[in-house]
Amino acid sequence: MHRLPAPLLVPLYLSIFLLSAFNVPAAGDEDNPFTPKAFLSRYWNKEVWNDLPKPTFLFSKASPLTAVQSAAFAKLAAQNTLSSRLPQFCSAANLLCFPDLAPSLAKHNKDSNFAVYSNRNFTTYGSKRAGGIDSFKNYSNDENIFVDSFRRYSHGALSHADRFSTYGIDTNVPDQGFNTYASKAIGGNGKFTTYEQSTNVPNLRFTSYSTDATGRSQVFKSYSENANAGDQSFANYGKRGNGGPNEFSAYGTNANVIGSGFSSYGSDGNGANDTFTNYGNEQNDPQNNFRSYGEGGNGAIESFSSYRDQANVGDDSFQSYSKNSNSAKVNFANYGKSANVGSDKFSGYGQNGNAQSVGFKIYGVNTTFKDYAKRGISFAQYSNVSSGGAKMSVNGSLAQRWVEPGKFFRESMLRKGTVMAMPDIKDKMPKRSFLPRSILSKLPFSSSKLGVMKKIFHAEDNSSMETMMMETLGECERAPSAGETKRCVGSVEDMIDFATSVLGRNVVVRTTENTKGSKGNIMIGAVKAVEGGKVTKSVSCHQSLFPYLLYYCHSVPKVRVYEAELLDPRSKANINHGVAICHLDTSAWSPSHGAFIALGSAPGRVEVCHWIFENDMTWTVAD
Repeated sequence: MHRLPAPLLVPLYLSIFLLSAFNVPAAGDEDNPFTPKAFLSRYWNKEVWNDLPKPTFLFSKASPLTAVQSAAFAKLAAQNTLSSRLPQFCSAANLLCFPDLAPSLAKHNKDSNFAVYSNRNFTTYGSKRAGGIDSFKNYSNDENIFVDSFRRYSHGALSHADRFSTYGIDTNVPDQGFNTYASKAIGGNGKFTTYEQSTNVPNLRFTSYSTDATGRSQVFKSYSENANAGDQSFANYGKRGNGGPNEFSAYGTNANVIGSGFSSYGSDGNGANDTFTNYGNEQNDPQNNFRSYGEGGNGAIESFSSYRDQANVGDDSFQSYSKNSNSAKVNFANYGKSANVGSDKFSGYGQNGNAQSVGFKIYGVNTTFKDYAKRGISFAQYSNVSSGGAKMSVNGSLAQRWVEPGKFFRESMLRKGTVMAMPDIKDKMPKRSFLPRSILSKLPFSSSKLGVMKKIFHAEDNSSMETMMMETLGECERAPSAGETKRCVGSVEDMIDFATSVLGRNVVVRTTENTKGSKGNIMIGAVKAVEGGKVTKSVSCHQSLFPYLLYYCHSVPKVRVYEAELLDPRSKANINHGVAICHLDTSAWSPSHGAFIALGSAPGRVEVCHWIFENDMTWTVAD
């Protein structure tokens, strides 16, 4: 073998390093046998024992890193210094990373009108402003990933007005925080209209909102409606406020699996006047948590109208509500009139209050009251049932709101000529790639290492990044269900290993070909039952939200898998090739599962089928 002279090796190595540093692949890298994609191809040939074509859709998710980049970042990961090159790493490896926002110290002493604005850090914005109005319109709308931070916003302002219109509409994975908003402000008002509507996995935080303010009013209209998953929190809202009315209208209406937290809300306030109208109505599996609400207040008026009306299951917790208050007037009208009841927990409710008046009208079922005041509280139309709960009738329109038409169907629907609704199977997750195993093996993945993981990916406390990490780790680390085998995988190689460990090495992986037909009607064309239609088991893999592409894979026993040509019902033209899986044993499923809402049945009584959505997949033994 001929070797280059040492003096020529230095400029060669230098040129390769410079090319990789600027994300420019070295010449011929697409044929380099040391790239992650080339390694994956060899790994597939070694581990999968059949001659079927390689799955293009799966291989397209492999790491796009070049051989040089892969080696360089693997070395940084081994040295625990990857965080120093995070922007370059995220860009080259196609990861989900949030921008590091630099603080803006501009004071903005004049009226401002912001339109089409996103990914900014406002610090000391509008502080000590006298009069005037600041307006934000079309702020961070239609963004895939955005981070906004408002710190010391309108702090100490006098008769100043803030307007936020169409804020964060139709966004994906927003991370938005307001800290010390309008604290110590006097007079003026704030108005949020169409705030974070139709967002996916929101993380919204209001910390120290209108604390120590005097005579300042706040209005939230159309707040987080139609949101999917995610969390929002209000802390120290109106705390120690004086005579400031707060109004929430259409809060979280029609949201899906959303979590809301209110803590120290209106606590120690004087003359508070807070109104919640249409709060959490028609939600699916909401998680609402109120802590220390109106505690220690004087002369407060608190009102909830139409709370959780027609909601589906979920959990609500009210702790220390109007406790130690003086002359408080609290009213719940139409509380918890849910279609399928969840759980409500009230503790420390109105305790030690003086001259208070608390009223409940049309109060829901399956509730628990502990440690509440025995005087000054009245109940009207209280529905008390046994601990077994109750189920109220659900009309068709509500079922459609909670469960999209066509998301679940019966096996008998998979017949040629059937016309049926097709749900939106489009992947709403941020686009990401797998990591090569050489890098993945050097990164921590454990709740016990969360601090290290946060440092690597620049995740701030209480940020969306921290939340997604914690939730994904929790799901990956939980004990498997009865009969389930599960594993979270961050590389294609790990997915291959898991699938073959369950099914053997003669495997095939399938997914629905494209998203055509979504949110409309489709006609079933030719249908093929995998493995001749016999009852089998499969390995299903679903995306999880994480910086790199991560899948939750688990074995699914007692299923039948089908492939079907999907046709346009009018032209009869072939528009898609669908893959559906039918779960034959649903006895262990929750009674509140969306499938039973949609199909009008219960666990163990019916089989449940669904399409494999875009970028999800199912593995089976090859025919």
